[in-house]
Amino acid sequence: MVNEQMNKYLDGEILAFDKPLNWTSFDVVNRVRGMLCRALGVKKLKVGHAGTLDPLATGVVIVCTGRQTKRIDELMNHSKEYVATLQLGATTPSYDLEHPIDATYPTAHITHEMVEQVLPSFLGEQWQVPPVYSAVKINGKRAYEYARKGRQDEIEIKPKLLVIDAIELQQFDAETMKLTIRVGCSKGTYIRALARDIGQRLQSGAHLIALRRTRVGDYTTDKCLTMEQFQQLLANETMVND
Repeated sequence: MVNEQMNKYLDGEILAFDKPLNWTSFDVVNRVRGMLCRALGVKKLKVGHAGTLDPLATGVVIVCTGRQTKRIDELMNHSKEYVATLQLGATTPSYDLEHPIDATYPTAHITHEMVEQVLPSFLGEQWQVPPVYSAVKINGKRAYEYARKGRQDEIEIKPKLLVIDAIELQQFDAETMKLTIRVGCSKGTYIRALARDIGQRLQSGAHLIALRRTRVGDYTTDKCLTMEQFQQLLANETMVND
């Protein structure tokens, strides 16, 4: 018999997790579903996430269980915040570390002052072309399906309107040409594509080398659970009234 403490997961809960590096958002969902099914003694449980986070990123992933899965679309519309580190002077096909560098560019002209002047130009409404290595649908297929078969020249990815509420330079190293920024943005913003565009406006190239999602709506990293913490929480709750 499921105790009252555990019943909430069947009825529906909203949980925030700190996604580990190299995990997909579906990995998080599958792990949470597995832990809950074992703890509850059930074979099936509806579990879903409210917004994909790339495997090479860490940070906030919202997971909904039971009836709360009906709120996934609502939660996906919440604003988000990221801390991103960019490498200037080089690009990759995916705009991150998933693929090797495909081109290099000059960086000697880039100064701290130039970076400070360029970043504010991204504030407000922006038209952004999503990466070809993305889940954007084109003719019923994901864009990355074309890219992985070397057929990206056959498709045209249309720009999408988004909003960047905040963009702040946190660190710039003129020797290594690495810069770290904090970005507050709307749903649908690809930080990898933002890295590409920042590189272009700096008359160079850029790609993402680290990304952490620090907020989704009111859910911040300091309120997130790790998988280990959730496992311990379930163990403690299972013991109640046993």
